[in-house]
Amino acid sequence: MRQVKSCGVIVMRTKPQLSFLLMQHPTRYDLPKGHIEAGEDEWSCALRELYEETGIEASSLKLDERFRFTITYQARYKRFGSETVEKTLVIFLGLLEQDVTIKLTEHSSYTWISWHPPHAIQEQTIDPLLEQLEHYLRKENLNAKV
Repeated sequence: MRQVKSCGVIVMRTKPQLSFLLMQHPTRYDLPKGHIEAGEDEWSCALRELYEETGIEASSLKLDERFRFTITYQARYKRFGSETVEKTLVIFLGLLEQDVTIKLTEHSSYTWISWHPPHAIQEQTIDPLLEQLEHYLRKENLNAKV
């Protein structure tokens, strides 16, 4: 089975309230993420995709190098003739340090979702990510600091 890897960043902000960024397709939510390119490491891919899809530069974020969410699942890929592939998704945490203007390139819109776990947004990837993030923030006592 063909294997693919995508990397991205879950972006959180504290003002006007603690919230996280989700991209919107016409029928579903998504994260700013994309496929890793040859010779690229996971962090480089995640930050490149974040910039390409939102216009958010790495310099606008405080990157938490301790948080890393990984999940592997099977998905059908149109680019491979609807072949089923094994996809690994890697998501890092970025905390906005300043206001930014979101510049959409691949999505119909975006939304900031208030941080009030537990969340039920998308069962396959987003909900497990948010659950792991909730545990991480609680463990690191970052809820008050984020």
